[in-house]
Amino acid sequence: MINVFNYIDKDSPVHALTGASKCACMILWSVAAMMTFCTPYLILLTAFALLAFKLSKIKLKEVRVLLLFTLVFLFLNNVLIYLFSPEHGVELYSSRHEILHIAGRYNLTLEQGLYHLNVILKYTSTVPVIILFVATTNPSEFAASLNKLGVSYKVSYSVALALRYIPDTISEYHDISLAQQARGIEMSKKESLGKRLRAMSAILIPLIMSGMERIDTVANAMELRGFGKNRKRTWYMSRPFRAGDIAVIVLGIIMVAVSLAYTAYNGSRYWNPF
Repeated sequence: MINVFNYIDKDSPVHALTGASKCACMILWSVAAMMTFCTPYLILLTAFALLAFKLSKIKLKEVRVLLLFTLVFLFLNNVLIYLFSPEHGVELYSSRHEILHIAGRYNLTLEQGLYHLNVILKYTSTVPVIILFVATTNPSEFAASLNKLGVSYKVSYSVALALRYIPDTISEYHDISLAQQARGIEMSKKESLGKRLRAMSAILIPLIMSGMERIDTVANAMELRGFGKNRKRTWYMSRPFRAGDIAVIVLGIIMVAVSLAYTAYNGSRYWNPF
């Protein structure tokens, strides 16, 4: 079974944090990385992100699908940037240090290389943190934490259901796929890509019907239990904020402040070593 958008239970300092503090840190971390093109600062953020990933005890093979998707998207992003704007780095840094002439308007310059490096660092500094949030946050505990921060418990519970529904849908797709293959519908690499895509599209109808049935069951169960009748509710997975939770939120705020301070001091988001 492929593990995508699923909670992985481990005994680690990252798992010990509440869902709300991890969500706040993830948002602040992403904002800090997106606001700046300062290469040394992005390298520092990447180092911190990899350290946090190490502390979480999450293995790469447990999140390999997300990592593979990210690498493919990163590769395509850089290729398209270069194809459509091969001189973008030269325009940004107002200088030109050509290393190699490829063909036509396509040249290899230090400025363009630095810009692509910054794009890569933006991914490497944020993707591990996002994966950590998804893989180390129990949906029920995250909903309780959101409610504690003032978010309506109805909205919080909807978030918890969504986080639970994604892995359930993937599991259902996997089961339907195996059932289809048992009936003789080939979906392996032996068939052409077109036939495999057509076979996969045939799974959508039973998958949607199964999803609608699950939604109806959950809705009836919630209605029978009087969900939404009272203005407040208790949470089985609720946890109080501890020193670690406050520390990671403060860390996220400091990261954003550093990005803002660098932009104000430098007069630009871009670090220009040329």
